[in-house]
Amino acid sequence: MSYLKFDKEHLINLEYSLHREILRSNRAGSYISTTLNGCNTRKYHGLLVCPIGNFGGEKHVLLSSLDVSVVQGEEEFKLGIHRYRGGVYEPKGHKYIQNIEFRHIPKITYSIGNVYLTMERVLSEKKEQVLIRYTLENSPTPTTLRFKPFLAFRNIHSLSKANLFVNTKFKAATNGISTRLYDGYPDLFMQFSKKNEFVPVPDWYYNLEYLKELNRGYEYLEDLFVPGYFELVMNPGETIIFAAGTGEVSPLALKQRFTKEQNKRIRHFTFMSSLKNACGQFIFQKKSGTDIIAGFPWYDSISRQSLIALPGLALATNKNTLFSEVLGTYKKHFRNGLLPDNIHSTSPVYHSADAPLWFIWAVQQYAGTQRSPRGVWLNYYTTVKEILEAYRKSNTGAIQTTEDNLVFAEKENTALTWMNSYVEGKPVVQRAGLAVEINALWYNAIVFALEMSRLSGDKAFIQRWKNIPQQVGNAFLRTFWSEEREYLADVVKDGVADWAVRPNMVIAAALKHSPLSKEQKKLVLSAAKQKLLIRRGLRTLSPDHLRYKGVVEGDPAQREAAIHQGAAWPWLIQFFVEAYLDIHGRGGLPFVGQLLDTFEETMTEHCVGTLSEVYNGDPPHKGKGALSQAWNVAGVFYALNRIHNFK
Repeated sequence: MSYLKFDKEHLINLEYSLHREILRSNRAGSYISTTLNGCNTRKYHGLLVCPIGNFGGEKHVLLSSLDVSVVQGEEEFKLGIHRYRGGVYEPKGHKYIQNIEFRHIPKITYSIGNVYLTMERVLSEKKEQVLIRYTLENSPTPTTLRFKPFLAFRNIHSLSKANLFVNTKFKAATNGISTRLYDGYPDLFMQFSKKNEFVPVPDWYYNLEYLKELNRGYEYLEDLFVPGYFELVMNPGETIIFAAGTGEVSPLALKQRFTKEQNKRIRHFTFMSSLKNACGQFIFQKKSGTDIIAGFPWYDSISRQSLIALPGLALATNKNTLFSEVLGTYKKHFRNGLLPDNIHSTSPVYHSADAPLWFIWAVQQYAGTQRSPRGVWLNYYTTVKEILEAYRKSNTGAIQTTEDNLVFAEKENTALTWMNSYVEGKPVVQRAGLAVEINALWYNAIVFALEMSRLSGDKAFIQRWKNIPQQVGNAFLRTFWSEEREYLADVVKDGVADWAVRPNMVIAAALKHSPLSKEQKKLVLSAAKQKLLIRRGLRTLSPDHLRYKGVVEGDPAQREAAIHQGAAWPWLIQFFVEAYLDIHGRGGLPFVGQLLDTFEETMTEHCVGTLSEVYNGDPPHKGKGALSQAWNVAGVFYALNRIHNFK
């Protein structure tokens, strides 16, 4: 049985199925994404979307879709679906969908009279290759199938237009063809496990309309090139495999390869197993090392988010070595104690005042998984000390330490914390000055480093830093804590505190080493529970604030203005649960258990089996932004695991 199921009534209802999407990815950084019914509604959708080395490793859509037709006598039943300009759907193959079942991977069943055809898609784990398995489950006679590939060959952020420069030629490959529409791209090999006939009918299909882009205020019309179609005959009960990728394959090995790849995936038995399945989709490996994709479909790696997601992903994948793989990759990219926002960028920028401190936090989390944390410390102590010294000496540019050793970060028109949305080139939330979570991370990092230095016998470091935690802790409380308000200021600059209720103070309450007393932590959580906590995470701003925006909608600028002024982020629940259980112990289990259970509703709401980037702060808390975000999935899984460990 499958945990995630959809009935026919839902699937043939375009209002329902067009707004629910599916996603698969692999370790090579490629992905498949479309809607439940197969109609692409975003420029980011496609059956093979992969990084292209000749274009800086940016993702490109090679195979947009593959239309399948069942031919019975003189009749052709088209199972594909496309939306054209003006909201015209042609063909309307969604009406033949019988059901979709999520096991290891999604399985779609089409019903045409007494003919039943199933389709399953998977990506090869380490190759730019999609494998699609078709099984003729039932048919009174042998059935002819036609396959029409729609090709894009363009960057995920742009759209293809009909042109005279397209290469319409193709080459024969075993049981298929290869083609390359433009220079600089690799050849795309399209092959079957069974012999077939390719009929060249090169043509452009004009003005495919992407509904999501239309609603988001972006360009939304695309022309796609179809080189022709493949045709073959299937017998009742027969299975065939279609492969599309950047390298030629042996057709004889395709069935075995599909089964092998399918069996690597985690089955969707429960909420937890679905989150595990989703967690595995963010890890990718390059020659330069192992990293984490921040989210799909449009994000690459984001250093801060990768480090925050790392503990949850390591737990979910049962792969503790993921810590060493990712931290080892990031360790190579420090410069003057700072990390670039994206370690793969050809023009790195260093606009993250907290990413180095999150690196230390991730090392701390890794050390906490070991019986002997000394071994972990010896691998990273040089980098940790480099970070701490760079902050303390104020030689990191935009980051300085004050006389009482707090961390001050400011750069004109630049957001240096995780609240980094921009409108017209300016941060929506500047947060310049003393940010509460950065200083809490700073305190935690120093105490952790001293703790580990005592284990390793580093007397010089201990002597230099032993008095700093008390200085920082006292200054932190003087600067951020309000006895009258009973919570922490979000940011302080020139002695002026911003008392907007934001979730960053929850991070301060959740860290292993915190300047806050148990009673102060309890009050911080009480304020967050009262004003920020909803069933999709923590809001970024209290609803009683004048700048609160509870719905992420409108044009790009309006959406950017809302995501850090009221939208809810699930990843923050990890820190709320951590702090809540540390304070309340077993007595807090019923509350946080019910809180985490509400996330199960999201599994069938936006992108099936995963969590969106953000959620509206106002009910019904609809998912917004990217389809699937690493730190959200990892954070919720981490919190659930924390609850289970308590039990």
